Amino acid sequence: MFKQSLLTAALAMLFGFAGAAIWSYSGLGDQRTRSYLVANPEILPEMAEAYQERQAQERLAGISDQVMVPFPGAVIGNPRGSKVLVEFTDYNCPYCAMSQADVQRLVESDPEVKVVIREWSIFQGSEIASKMALAAAKQGKYPAFHDAMFRLGPVSPESVEAAAREAGLDLERARTDAESEEVAQEIARNHALASQLGFTGTPSWVTRDRAFEGAVGFGALKEALEPSGS
Repeated sequence: MFKQSLLTAALAMLFGFAGAAIWSYSGLGDQRTRSYLVANPEILPEMAEAYQERQAQERLAGISDQVMVPFPGAVIGNPRGSKVLVEFTDYNCPYCAMSQADVQRLVESDPEVKVVIREWSIFQGSEIASKMALAAAKQGKYPAFHDAMFRLGPVSPESVEAAAREAGLDLERARTDAESEEVAQEIARNHALASQLGFTGTPSWVTRDRAFEGAVGFGALKEALEPSGS
């Protein structure tokens, strides 16, 4: 029993509480299983990852519809597309910038792809860009601003204004909209949704039945959009 407790603690330290929970609650505590795991430690990260993904799916089940509905206009690709990918993003996140090409390739490769962008400003100073992005959405120019902001970053008052000008925004209207209660509520909503989903950083992604994190690449994003079992 003492050895099992030690292994549980080690799993918690190495792989987080998900790994410990697998050991403690899934019936893996028998001696044969313990011996197998000790002899094959490389499978432990896979177990922890599978457990965490299952937990994310359970969290998603209750709020999927909320996550999938975009702020009006904050969409890239086909607004009526049948394959919906949600991205939680931040303009000061280098991994989000890396993922831009993958998202664009996904949109260009499949006319049914709809990418819902959720502005999740978690990096210092990035909220001013998120607010302006939503203001751009209200003018029907979200994709242009989104692309320009990543190219002209990092975020500063000057780069935000330059991106807004490049996107062709009505700047006076955009400045007013960026400070509106509607935009403030959307940003607060995105923070709450990310917290409910257990996300720890950007980029983070949601499909109808999956929630996952990281700059995973074009192939993984495309696979995530395919119907389960296909």
